[in-house]
Amino acid sequence: MKTLASLFAATALLMTSGVAAAQQAAAPADAQKMAELGTVTSPVSGFVKAGVPRYQKNMVGAAEAMPAEKYNFKPTPEMNSFGHLVMHITQSNNTFCSKISGQAAPEVKIAESDPKDKLVAALKDSFAFCTTALANVDDSKLGDQFMFFGNRPISRGGALVALQGSWTDHYATEAIYLRLNGILPPTAQPEKK
Repeated sequence: MKTLASLFAATALLMTSGVAAAQQAAAPADAQKMAELGTVTSPVSGFVKAGVPRYQKNMVGAAEAMPAEKYNFKPTPEMNSFGHLVMHITQSNNTFCSKISGQAAPEVKIAESDPKDKLVAALKDSFAFCTTALANVDDSKLGDQFMFFGNRPISRGGALVALQGSWTDHYATEAIYLRLNGILPPTAQPEKK
């Protein structure tokens, strides 16, 4: 029994040291990638900025995947249409990124009844604005307060967290609308070979 316990202990030690060695070998590459994304020096804003390309790809991809004739689709009469959702995401991106960065939001005149191509173009533009607006944002002013959504004060850090949550929520909603129409959302698509 002692031999079996010793064997397990030796195996665990070897596995642990192997994992540690692999982590140490990967650490420089991971540290370099994290530094490029700004997550080392500014972990909050760096994390949000690193998410922009991924959410842009998925959310614009979802907007492009929905057929134009389905932009008026509502899961129930009380819910918003898909076109309204795309319009709302565009407006949210412009508002959040403007407030967080202190830059003026672009003036965008869109309505949920606009054609698909106009709404998709505005959505793409909103992510381009976020990329530019957030480029110089770092974690040095996370505690700064401003008014948001009416007269509610929020910190810059809180707004960054809310922006990330907004993207998650809105993409999930797009995915549900797509699935209700028999369309796989971008993140559920099989990998192309």
